[in-house]
Amino acid sequence: MGGRIVSKKRNVDGNSKNDQLEQFRVDDKGKALTTNQGLKMSEDEFSLKAGERGPTLMEDFHFREKLTHFDHERIPERVVHARGFAAHGEFELYESMKPYTRAKFLNDTTKKTPVFVRFSTVVGSRGSADTVRDVRGFATKFYTEEGNYDLVANNIPVFFIQDGIKFPDIVHAIKPEPHNEMPQASSAHDTYWDFVANNQESAHMTMWLMSDRAIPRSFRMMEGFGVHTFRYVNEQGKAHFVKIHWKPKLGVHSLVWDEAQIISGKDPDFHRRDLWENIEKGNYPEFELGVQIIDESDEFKFDFDILDATKIWPEEDVPVKIIGKMTLNRNVDNAFAEIEQVAFHPGHVVPGIDFTNDPLLQGRLFSYTDTQLIRLGGPNFHEIPINRPVCPFHNNQREGYHRQTINVGKVSYHRNSLAGNTPAPVSESEGGFAHYQEKVEGRKVRARSESFKDHFSQATLFWNSMSKPERHHIIDAFSFELGKVQSESVKQQVVDMFAHVNLELARVIAKNIGVKPPKSGGSTITKSSPALSQENTKFKPDTRKVAVIITEGFNGADVVSILDGLKNSGVQPEIISEQLGKIRGFDGVEITVDHTFLTTDSVLFDAVYVVRGSSKSRKFNKQAGDFVYEAFSHYKPIGASHDGKGWLDSDDIGKSAGVILEDDLNEFVNKFVNAISTHRFWNRNVL
Repeated sequence: MGGRIVSKKRNVDGNSKNDQLEQFRVDDKGKALTTNQGLKMSEDEFSLKAGERGPTLMEDFHFREKLTHFDHERIPERVVHARGFAAHGEFELYESMKPYTRAKFLNDTTKKTPVFVRFSTVVGSRGSADTVRDVRGFATKFYTEEGNYDLVANNIPVFFIQDGIKFPDIVHAIKPEPHNEMPQASSAHDTYWDFVANNQESAHMTMWLMSDRAIPRSFRMMEGFGVHTFRYVNEQGKAHFVKIHWKPKLGVHSLVWDEAQIISGKDPDFHRRDLWENIEKGNYPEFELGVQIIDESDEFKFDFDILDATKIWPEEDVPVKIIGKMTLNRNVDNAFAEIEQVAFHPGHVVPGIDFTNDPLLQGRLFSYTDTQLIRLGGPNFHEIPINRPVCPFHNNQREGYHRQTINVGKVSYHRNSLAGNTPAPVSESEGGFAHYQEKVEGRKVRARSESFKDHFSQATLFWNSMSKPERHHIIDAFSFELGKVQSESVKQQVVDMFAHVNLELARVIAKNIGVKPPKSGGSTITKSSPALSQENTKFKPDTRKVAVIITEGFNGADVVSILDGLKNSGVQPEIISEQLGKIRGFDGVEITVDHTFLTTDSVLFDAVYVVRGSSKSRKFNKQAGDFVYEAFSHYKPIGASHDGKGWLDSDDIGKSAGVILEDDLNEFVNKFVNAISTHRFWNRNVL
């Protein structure tokens, strides 16, 4: 039988396949938790640490088994962050950080460091859509002269959990449910919200996930956050705690939910296409690198634990210091070779950058290498071209799957005399990495520090910081997501939980989803952080896409003048008409058409400019009208001149905020560009 296990049972109906599988079916409900070896475990919430706030210990066999099994669950697609896109670029330093770190690429303002950045969604498979409601990955590989440094970040500054041992749990909960593999790339289902209700440390992250941050306008218009607390260590051995930020030069902007859903069908590649096309056009995305810095002596002066990955450091309390800029200026040559094979790891650091005892970070330091071993086929994934450092590497590692290095000589061990005891370690003064010598003592325990047990204060801080439109969107997001949940018990648990964040928020959600509104709860937290609201970001017209609706018989000279004015302001107009080819104005001016109404949609643009023309086609008028109204309903700027102006002026749309009706060319361009910069007009009355 060659070791195959075949059931001898057989149903009377002859369904032998069912019988064959019966012995492998397991119902875990009501059972005690065990390891894969059958050992019953007394704890599954916390990894084994040296003291409540100490580092995770290697002897934690349960942690290793759980994470190892999780890391190897998918072949070859990434378990999380499977849907991604990337680009090459460079990083330049504004100001030397020598007082804080000895990392060379953060000391020398004259050098530019090559980078490779991969943006991604977390939950969906490789074939899922770009614009789903989800966290976005923002991983940067710096190819420094001292080795590769990976800043593995997200577009949300906090995370669902506090301890790495729970990472398999949150991913299992948010992924499609295993009995039917649905829904794809969505948290709007029972298991995710059951996890939230029963793991209340996720409250803060869930507020961010329900906010506009989870549906960014583009990769180019979202922030990146290192999430964890790291250490910078200078040449004197003095350390500072740091959190790391990427700030987009175009500001932080989002889609609206209805728009995001439509885009998923119209163009599931919307974000990757946007990144690719803008780099090809020379509209290079730029992000400034910022750091928040806390002196070691101030570690315990805040009303939150700075090592807790479910907490931010409010920028009003710990300002972000802008120290450099990253520019993405080259697209990949081959998506598989570069985007799919790139391997990031928060443990890839350079001298002057070190870790803290954040238990989520400690878990990631184990998990990432383990994941690459199975996904990329063995221990030599560092030799894949996209992962190779720009500096030489020398050690006694040999052989293994996919080895490319041809090591010469007979010595492959340390210590030795045949090769003069080389390759050999070097001192810190010679550039050698040495871990920060933090004093650690404590009993071996599976526990959470008391300082990690406040799960709601910063979730309330986030809610307090939102503008009225942002709050409305959060309520709608909760109502949509929980409206998809089948379990009445889970819905009630979630509403009762978020009453601790804001009682009125919970009551409105309860009404929308048909459960009992909580009678008590609320929060005494009144503090807000203006930096958290997207109302306080940069507003620029640069690279915004404008749909120009036009047909034969337009005023050619005026339209060309307006199009040139828009382009000179950084706006990207694209022509939409009845058919492809060229269309002619009444003065003989010809314009090339980019799209028809069949090949594009209003959700793929940031604004609409209506020119119209002399067409009497009822089909054109209907298609154009639907196009404009959809953009209007998504609060986008709309402009019109000449025939188009008269068309909108007779409609209620023409009297609304953000609708520019103007025949004077210069006035129109100035007003319309300002409206495009505003991005959305939330005070518009949309039916």
